[in-house]
Amino acid sequence: MVALSGEIKEIFTKTKVIPMATASKSGVPNVAPMASIQLVADDTIWIMDNYMVKTLENLKENPVTALYFYDQETKRCFQVKGATEIKTSGPDYEKFRDQVRTKGHQYPAKSLIVITITDVFECTPGKEAGKKVL
Repeated sequence: MVALSGEIKEIFTKTKVIPMATASKSGVPNVAPMASIQLVADDTIWIMDNYMVKTLENLKENPVTALYFYDQETKRCFQVKGATEIKTSGPDYEKFRDQVRTKGHQYPAKSLIVITITDVFECTPGKEAGKKVL
């Protein structure tokens, strides 16, 4: 199990929009900005599918993803990779759906993407860039 450090969690939490990369089964890439995102455990991230099209199609074909988050102040950044599960019912989906919908009626909260973190890499420029940290 991968458990994010305090520094990584802090940078994740400070980042308001996080790019999410996916790829189709045949390897066609897609990157989309995610704003309805939450770190729910040291190794688990939730993302609400409000408007996903290509991202959702890719995850159904190839259930792995990469996220990138960056702290403007410290210039630190990390890449997180993980395995995904799509939920459209159940207590986790309902809890996050209700939370997202309090932000406004424009958020349909169609499905919950549960990411179990498998790897974390350093992205900060310098000699450690690209190094696996977890």
